[in-house]
Amino acid sequence: MRQIVLDTETTGLDPSQGHRIIEIGCVELVDRKLTGRHYHQYINPDREVEAGAIEVHGITNDMLKDKPLFAQIADEFLNFIRGAELVIHNAPFDIGFLDAEFKYLARNDPKMADICSVVDTLVMARQKHPGQRNSLDALCSRYYVDNSQRDLHGALLDAEILADVYLLMTGGQTALSLAGDDASQQSEGGVAGEHRRVASGRRQLRVIMATSDELSAHQTQLAEIDKSSGGNCVWQRQLNSEN
Repeated sequence: MRQIVLDTETTGLDPSQGHRIIEIGCVELVDRKLTGRHYHQYINPDREVEAGAIEVHGITNDMLKDKPLFAQIADEFLNFIRGAELVIHNAPFDIGFLDAEFKYLARNDPKMADICSVVDTLVMARQKHPGQRNSLDALCSRYYVDNSQRDLHGALLDAEILADVYLLMTGGQTALSLAGDDASQQSEGGVAGEHRRVASGRRQLRVIMATSDELSAHQTQLAEIDKSSGGNCVWQRQLNSEN
């Protein structure tokens, strides 16, 4: 299954008031694994960014002057997301802006819901954690996802963080701490302790199998332990029954 975790930044809050998208960030998941493929683009909105929005994401008008218009990146963006399931936090906001951008193009593009199915992680979080704060930052705290670099909102960084949160929120325990966890330390979606993103292209760990001599020595040691316990070694009896 192919999923695209998506986030946008905008000039303001409401596309019906002429506000536009200024940044799109996407990361790809295939069968619940990060592939390392992503799409990231800053966009010239052809209008001013509101001061309140700049305080949220830090993207200024000067930063966007030399960036392409949405019309220039629309096809590339569509090709990246087409046919995937979109994973978005507060999906109506981003979907509303994307539909508005394609409407501006006046070329009869279908709406986002006709191109991709959509999963709203805010709705999912509210169902899973009723009565609690379910902002992305709150979910990072709840699921021990590292968001220390999130001083300002940014579409690609937020998409990467949301991918971590989504996998933890929907997949149960996905991380292992060796620091002596107990039941009181575990979260609903993972194990206590900071969850950091790991590069999808990392080198695979080398697996070293035991030799026949090592296995024989291990069996001998287990037999000695079982003998010293008077034959009451549960895991030795289980091992013998499996063999």
